[in-house]
Amino acid sequence: MKMGKKFDVLVVGGGHAGVEAAAAAARIGARTGLLSLNPSAVGRMSCNPAIGGIGKGQLAREVDALGGLMGLAADRAGIQFRTLNTSKGRAVQSPRAQCDREGYEKVVQELLEEQGGVEVIAGEATELLFRGESTQAGLRGVRMADGETILAPAVILTTGTFLEGILHTGGEQQAGGRVGEDGAAALGAALRAAGLKTNRLKTGTPPRIALDSVDFSKMEEQPGDANPCRFSFLSAAIERDQISCWITRTSERTHEIVRANLHLAPMYAGRIEGRGPRYCPSIEDKIVRFADRSEHQVFLEPEGFTSDVLYANGISTSLPVEVQEQFVRTIVGMEKARIVQPGYAVEYTFISPSCLRRTMEVRSVPGLYLAGQICGTSGYEEAAAQGIMAGFNAALKLAGQAEFVLGRHQAYIGVLIDDLVVCDPNEPYRMFTSRAEHRLLLRHDTADRRLTPLAASIGGVSTLRAECNVVKQDRIQKVKQRLERERPDLLKILRRHDGGLESMLQQEPAAREWLPEFDHWQTLEADIQYAGYEARQWRWVERSSERENTRIPEGFDYTQLSGLRNEAREWLIQKRPSSLGAAGRLAGVSPADLALLEVALARESAANRS
Repeated sequence: MKMGKKFDVLVVGGGHAGVEAAAAAARIGARTGLLSLNPSAVGRMSCNPAIGGIGKGQLAREVDALGGLMGLAADRAGIQFRTLNTSKGRAVQSPRAQCDREGYEKVVQELLEEQGGVEVIAGEATELLFRGESTQAGLRGVRMADGETILAPAVILTTGTFLEGILHTGGEQQAGGRVGEDGAAALGAALRAAGLKTNRLKTGTPPRIALDSVDFSKMEEQPGDANPCRFSFLSAAIERDQISCWITRTSERTHEIVRANLHLAPMYAGRIEGRGPRYCPSIEDKIVRFADRSEHQVFLEPEGFTSDVLYANGISTSLPVEVQEQFVRTIVGMEKARIVQPGYAVEYTFISPSCLRRTMEVRSVPGLYLAGQICGTSGYEEAAAQGIMAGFNAALKLAGQAEFVLGRHQAYIGVLIDDLVVCDPNEPYRMFTSRAEHRLLLRHDTADRRLTPLAASIGGVSTLRAECNVVKQDRIQKVKQRLERERPDLLKILRRHDGGLESMLQQEPAAREWLPEFDHWQTLEADIQYAGYEARQWRWVERSSERENTRIPEGFDYTQLSGLRNEAREWLIQKRPSSLGAAGRLAGVSPADLALLEVALARESAANRS
């Protein structure tokens, strides 16, 4: 046995979860190693080069508020910024940024180096080493493929799609975590030997298209926002030019070609065991599940400022290359399209996350932490959120400090982890605003207010970030107090949902000059408008303990519960939660579903008493 390096915390995997885990552990003060199959690929965007989206944008901002790297990287590498759901309430609006693929990973690596405290090592972990014969004795480190040993009492696995990964394109298969990169096969057997339950999931990617081979005149242009929403609370205003994306549609002929070749798709041919993401289906799944649809949207998204490649969002596929070439050329404006890289599916191993504590530590293996797709989630943002929490908790435990856990009312990160540890996903878990029953309290613009002080209390953020947050929150409060004291008429305008900031400025243009340096009007407006709703939400939070004690009868008949969504009914019948609180944490049960169940249980209880 070759003895190698020693660390307090060793992170295995250099994707979004791994980067945030390593950086977080180092900020707490742990000697941290980051083991990657390919150090030059640390921070790489495997799929769509985009950060944020519905629910995901909130996660990304919370990662930033906790001192993470994702927000800063997105702001520096972003090529188009848009806020989604602007026609809806502020609580469900979410930022999104299309990024320069190569630029993003470069920025992440620079940020990791600037922070310091993390040593990146090339290699593959193949075996877990324990302090004794039982896994309960705790970890000692890992053994790599070359026989060298890395010692660390805390190991965080962030293997992404690389754990026993297999790439599928038509009838072709090859081992790997993404195109052109090897997978990690041996570690899967080591985890099963440690008594962990594994299963398989699948994800996919669409073909990449040559920029000069499409006709944009037949498509709908989608420009970025005039005033981009930044992801990092430390970033300056984004004033550079943005690149447009383009919207097109499939045709009836597209669907005919795909339908005629379904037997060649690995999923339908029985060559893939794992289930793919419900909310980001392949073009094959779309045509089967939505047979009545004559077209589906396709978003052509540039992969960088100078890139000549377009990411064809909406037509993820694992059909044979020749079939991809046929159906792509039936899409409006893509009649002469050239495929630069064919789409493919990735099937990989994950660990059932019900084995985890809310700190991301495996219950049966002290010192072993998991984060990212190894926990059954999908998406960069979900991975980063788990990674930062695993990094914090691994370092805190070694330092003998209290664990760092977020509640569902404190952060989308709390919702994500709480959902994971109470269920075993049978499909990749994705965050949505609808999963957060307290989303009125969790606006993306208040992530720093909610989380930065908590992270500062454990040493998880820089002094600069902590001080900037104190100054910002103090200024917002002082402006509100000044309005209350000097201009209550303007405060009333801000409070009205049919009024707000624009109405206030129309009636009092001098207000902008009154506080020209104040750039947090939107947050102040939402604070004022949502104050009553948020007070109600806090009362809901206080009642949450009651839900934990509200028992659900073992034989409760969910099929008779009118108004319940089919997805929620399936989850409730399958998992049979013992309490209303546990039911609310199931991934497929929305706040509306929970409210229906709560009313039904109250009626049944009243009937039994009478």
